[in-house]
Amino acid sequence: MALSESGVVVSATDLASLDFVDADGQLRIVARGRWMLDEANHLEAAVDDAVSRIDGKVTIDLDEIDHVDTSGAWLLTRLERSLEAKGVSYEVAGGTQNIHRLLEAVHSAEREPPPRRKHPSVGRDLLEGVGRAMYGSANDLEAGLSILGGVTLGFIKALAQPARFRFTSIIYHIDRTGLRAVPIISLMSLLIGAIIAQQSAFQLRPFGAEVYVVDLVGVLVLRELGVLLTAIMIAGRSGSAFTAEIGSMKMREEIDALSVIGLNPTEVLVMPRILALIIALPMLTFLADIAALIGGGLVAWIYVGLPPSAFIMRLRDAVALNTLFVGLIKAPFMALIIGIIAATEGFRVQGSAESLGARTTSSVVKAIFMVIVVDGVFAIYFSAVSY
Repeated sequence: MALSESGVVVSATDLASLDFVDADGQLRIVARGRWMLDEANHLEAAVDDAVSRIDGKVTIDLDEIDHVDTSGAWLLTRLERSLEAKGVSYEVAGGTQNIHRLLEAVHSAEREPPPRRKHPSVGRDLLEGVGRAMYGSANDLEAGLSILGGVTLGFIKALAQPARFRFTSIIYHIDRTGLRAVPIISLMSLLIGAIIAQQSAFQLRPFGAEVYVVDLVGVLVLRELGVLLTAIMIAGRSGSAFTAEIGSMKMREEIDALSVIGLNPTEVLVMPRILALIIALPMLTFLADIAALIGGGLVAWIYVGLPPSAFIMRLRDAVALNTLFVGLIKAPFMALIIGIIAATEGFRVQGSAESLGARTTSSVVKAIFMVIVVDGVFAIYFSAVSY
């Protein structure tokens, strides 16, 4: 702070200042010196002090400014804006052409900050999510029906011209989705059957009804768990691979190239994969059923003391042949769903690795969800028809 020649208290430094001058009853604010970035801290405080002290009409005098940069121009603009907000009448006098050009540039660059977005409530988020999911489900259904229609049309054409079946491709995919999945499917099913038998025996032992372990293992595995767990494993193993393969081909524009040379991508890429799944999944389901029964039989032998011959005799009496068919009937439908979802998500891949990963994940999640839904629908149907 310093005292001006006119006796008015001013804000100042050695290099820049903002002085108050009372000339003939007219208050003037005189900006002096270098209004540069290195003086901004001092000048900012001076501007705030000036705004707080001015009540009437004032003139902002720029004649004494030696140098000004963007920060200095912004402080002068801030002074004008603050006076306007306070309702003070002012006018700008003096100053070089360069100073006014810079002030105009700062004025034009000033923008009102966008209003802060209100965070929606949890209920609104939930409703929005439900709406997006429903809209996405409708799109998924439309895309899935389109793939199913293309595969059906290709299958009808192939019946008329068997060479269109592309047997080499079908056998290749049967090998990948079926034969190479045998070890993991067998091991998983063996363990699942063993766990079901152990837990059933543990719960039935207090009632002296351990022999019914065979009934529980047989019905659960053959009717529901065998096909369900196998389909889930195939959705995660083969469905994701189909999505990644088709998605990668789309990223490299190979699918567009197929269309250009007159080949139908659905017939060439999707139909062999879906036919391979429809053939492989029932066989894997049967294998899983056998492995689970072996696991249950081993636990019944070791944990319950039921020998294998007794286990087989009890299984033959407790489980009818239609129980096995219930599981096997579901398998082709689950394979069809897995293949359609995998192809649909593969065709939706955009041109980035992030999109490929997101679509692959989406393919697995949707396929597992739909497999469980279809299993529930079949369970209700078979119960209704007493099969």
